[in-house]
Amino acid sequence: MKKVLVTGGAGFIGSTLVDKLIERNIEVIVVDNLSSGKKDHLNPKAEFIRADISTDRPLFSNVDTVFHLAATPQVQYSIENPTDNNNLNSLINMLNLSKKAGVKRFIFSSSSAVYGNPQYTPIDENHPIQTLSPYALHKLVGEQYCKLYSLVYGLVTVCLTLMVIGCLMKRHIEVLFQYLWNNIKITNH
Repeated sequence: MKKVLVTGGAGFIGSTLVDKLIERNIEVIVVDNLSSGKKDHLNPKAEFIRADISTDRPLFSNVDTVFHLAATPQVQYSIENPTDNNNLNSLINMLNLSKKAGVKRFIFSSSSAVYGNPQYTPIDENHPIQTLSPYALHKLVGEQYCKLYSLVYGLVTVCLTLMVIGCLMKRHIEVLFQYLWNNIKITNH
């Protein structure tokens, strides 16, 4: 049986992903500090570790894949607090822990915010980068850290650029999960 760790698994996107993984009989560990996630979003079949991943050291044991979805996603907060590097520090901590634990795949949730104001839609990988907030910059730097960990340490990483679009998001998460399930061995680094 595969074992997957999901950071931010009590959030909207994370809890939907956890439910889909459990539907496929995959053992799931959720790591979340519940700062924005909700305990009632947690799937009772998932193991839950309440931890701050920027400082605490979550337990890794025979984890195949890490989905790193945890973040402070408020753009305005990042503009008002530009020295808060929690999102970036958490990513680096999780990459290090994954490397040490022999994780096979690390999937990072980036953001369409790295592209700034869209010059055209749909946005694709060729769209010009224009970070307009520290949050967006951290996501862009996070993508580069994932690439670095792939090239230097051999950790297979995938960066997903997500755009939260309100009530339609749950269906988009389901489509995304289906794509990941069918192509989990495909990497973009």
